[in-house]
Formats: sequence, structure tokens, C-alpha cells
Amino acid sequence: MTESIDFDQQHNDPSFPNVWQELKWRGLVHVSTDEAALEEVLAGDPITYYCGFDPTAASLHLGHLVQLLTLRRLQLAGHKPLGLVGGSTGLIGDPRQSTERVLNSREIVAEWVEKLRVQIERFLSFDGSNAARMVNNLDWTSKLSAIDLLREVGKNFRVGTMIKKEIVAKRLNSDEGISYAEFSYQVLQGNDFLNLYRDYNCVLQTGGSDQWGNLTAGTELIRKTEGVNVHAIGTPLITNSDGTKFGKSEGNAIWLNPEMTTPYAFYQFWLNTADADVIDRLKVFTFRTRDEIAELERKVAEEPFRREAQKVLATDVNTLVHGESATRQAIAASEAVFGKGDFAQLDEATLTDLAKELPSAQVSPEQLALVDVLVETPLAGSKSEARRMLAEGAVSVNNTKVTGADAQLSPEELLLGKYALIKRGKKNMAIVTVTG
Repeated sequence: MTESIDFDQQHNDPSFPNVWQELKWRGLVHVSTDEAALEEVLAGDPITYYCGFDPTAASLHLGHLVQLLTLRRLQLAGHKPLGLVGGSTGLIGDPRQSTERVLNSREIVAEWVEKLRVQIERFLSFDGSNAARMVNNLDWTSKLSAIDLLREVGKNFRVGTMIKKEIVAKRLNSDEGISYAEFSYQVLQGNDFLNLYRDYNCVLQTGGSDQWGNLTAGTELIRKTEGVNVHAIGTPLITNSDGTKFGKSEGNAIWLNPEMTTPYAFYQFWLNTADADVIDRLKVFTFRTRDEIAELERKVAEEPFRREAQKVLATDVNTLVHGESATRQAIAASEAVFGKGDFAQLDEATLTDLAKELPSAQVSPEQLALVDVLVETPLAGSKSEARRMLAEGAVSVNNTKVTGADAQLSPEELLLGKYALIKRGKKNMAIVTVTG
């Protein structure tokens, strides 16, 4: 189980006059309703605010982490968060840029609601005068009949405005078009904000800037029905300095669930951040102060080879998401894999994670001749190549060099009785698991 977050280690930067100015400096405001009004509201008495998360997968990912940390920053400033899991909107799905979403069953969505709720709760404090609360929009949406939704909510929306929303407009102009279900998503999300305003006096919604049409659907609905101006903040979509989408590698998302993206892989993702991106990432994804980040920026400029900023980033974010123990093991694994640490000090969970992330092979106890082991991995294409590698001293086991074409993988070398890290040179490696 992932450790609880130590909230005492998180603080807003006292060098800023208010949390709005800090959000701006961290680059977390791409678009918003009236800035002056927002700054005044956030600098005043505590308000209630929310962000919604739809269960379209079994885990949240890095894009959601931006919202989770924004929720936390506002709570640290004294405001009262509502974490919304979309039990109803998750049954429909917000429009994507490309094609229609595949509708998941009610049972799957309900299961994912619980998984996301647990993930969201880790990032919020449920104690004190500004304790967080969790809500599920299925609680109020399921009570509405189709007639009630059309009469009480739908009549306040204008189709001309709805089709001008950026994603809707793109889908309308695509070959596939857009279904009425996804087209109506903004009505459901607008109704969420209205219900939270009525029930909790919620006056601010945060979300990604790609959700701006859905966010403003709520502010406009409340203005029309309640005669009140409420607020919305759209955070930027994070991209790398080369223009590529952040957090995506060959179509694979970086998940917050350790079973879907291991803590080791998560740590490596942040550690591999480019120098051009690392300072922006520190601003968005850590609670480091402006002075601390300025010092790390100096080190990037003067000593980039030390990669100190990347190490701070990887450690801080991994600790936030997976806890201190998993982060220590991820660091130890990283050092061991690259020959700077003791492979034998890794626990079984981390060794299992490494077997998922590195090229791997399974061998039987009868296959412990290193010639045979090497051929089972991507390190050697044939037994003759394996023998040559061993004769040249190019092979190591658990970072200890092995020589001799007749060398064996001894039981004493197997960590926890079954794992071994085999290397060819310094950079080519594989994890071998002895089964049976």
C-alpha cells in the first residue's frame, strides 16, 4: 500500500503576497475568468472550490497530477477543496480531440470511481477548518429524469454557443463527427458546478485548459440561474520544450497507480527530464520555493552534468505519489542498475518492478550456465556470441565482472533466491529470474 503523504512537508511559498500570485509564477494559469476578481477572492476569506476527475481508466495519470497539486496548493492557502469523481460523467466521457470514446459498463465505472477516489484523497487533508470533502456527481445526476434535465438545465444552454466550444467544433468538422451523448457532456459538467454552488457555496472550478468550454459551461449556468458570478481557472497543457506532449511515450501514459507504472519507472521518467524543461517541472510538480528553484536553475546552467535539479524533481514527485520508502528503493535501484549502488540491498517489490521495466528472461535451475542465460536475454544472439562476450570479460552479474566461457550463475548470486542483473558492458542489461 502506498504511504500517506506527509502534509507537514508541503507549504506555499511565503515570498508571494497570495496564492494567486504563486499560481501565476508557477505557470499554472493558462486561462481564467476575471483575474482581478479571482486574486481578490483567493486573497480573502476561505472559499470552496473543486476539480472533477472522470473514471475513464483505473488510474489517474500525470495530467491529473497537475490538478491534484493545484487543489493542494489552494488548500494550503486556507481554502476548502471538493474532490469530485464523475460517477455519472464517467458513463458518458468528455469529447476527445479525435474519436468517440468507448462506453464502459456501469460496473467498471463504479469500480474505477473507487480507485480514483482513493488516489485523490491522498493529496488532500481531511482535517481542520478547511477539511476536504469528496463528492460523486452520480448522487445528484441519477435523480434527474431526462425531462428534468432538459427543463431545469438544458433550457439554459444555447446550441450556437455549445458548437463553438473548441473540441466540439473540431469533432463536428471531423469525418466521425460527435454523438449527442458527448455533445451533451458540457451540460452535465455545468450542472455539477451548479449543484456544488447550491449545496456547498462552491465558487471556483479548476481544470485543464482543454476543458475550458466545460468549465465556462458551469460559470454561465450559475450566472443565468443564480445571478452570481463564479470563477474558473484553466491550467496549461504541459508540453516538453521540443513541443511533444508531456508524459506520453509511444502512446503510453505515466500512471499514478504503482501497478500500472512502477515507482522505478516513475522515478526514471522524472530523472530523464531535459535541462530545458526541468525548472518548469519543478515549479508545477513540487513544493520547492522560488529561492530553492532559483538555486537549482543556477546549477542547471553552471553544472548540468550533475543533474541535481532532475534528482530533486524525481525524488520530490516520486515521494508525493508513492511515498518515501518506495522512493528510497527507486533511487537505490537506479544506482544499482547503473553500477553505483548495491543490487543486493533492493527489496523484492523493487526487484519485481525492475523485471517489468528492463529486458528480462526466465530460466530454469537447469539453465544456469551463463552461456545459456545470455542467449535467453536480448544480450546475446547466439551461444558463440555469448562465449565471446564471456571470454572478453564483457559480462557482469550483479555488477561483478565474470570471465570464462564455462562460467555459471551460482545460487549464491541469486538475490532472494531467484533474481540476477546481467550486464553486457555498462549500458546493456537484463534481469534474469530463475523459476521453479
